[in-house]
Amino acid sequence: MHDVMLFSDGGKAVRFDEQDVRAMGRNARGVRGMRLDPAQSVIAMLVAEDESQSVLTATENGYGKRTPITEYTRHGRDTKGMIAIQQSERNGKVVAATLVRADDEIMLITDSGVLVRTRVAEIRELGRATQGVTLIALDDGARLTGLQRIVENDASVDGAVANGNGNGHAEANGHGDDSDDPTGGGELA
Repeated sequence: MHDVMLFSDGGKAVRFDEQDVRAMGRNARGVRGMRLDPAQSVIAMLVAEDESQSVLTATENGYGKRTPITEYTRHGRDTKGMIAIQQSERNGKVVAATLVRADDEIMLITDSGVLVRTRVAEIRELGRATQGVTLIALDDGARLTGLQRIVENDASVDGAVANGNGNGHAEANGHGDDSDDPTGGGELA
């Protein structure tokens, strides 16, 4: 059993048990997860795996914070939610929320095409109702558009050594095919 978390661009979050949403057919309208003010929208849905994770929130003006998931208490769905990060003129709207661990890395993405990779451990853990810290220094007029947790690929795929060709299979002779011909399919001169 998992908890579902919804985040709005207005800085609010709702956490509820997945069992609070009844099973429905594909054509059903569904149930309300979160009450939104007229100009707000949901920007993230997270599934909490365990209580050791943190929630990383980021705002359009480059601010953000990491908050222990335990500070997001479980409430019923269909509420306005609790404050995830203070929304202010300094912060702007919330653009992203994701679950992280201290040893993860994230990529911050701006509307001007700047990508910044940083370690989650460098972002201070703060309480829910705070404004956060600077995640990225933005140029005038630039906005943070999102963040993504970076998932490192394993060195091997199904026991095969990764070779950089994108197919995840080791090649027998290093010539780009799997034949046993040491010439790579060509003839000896």
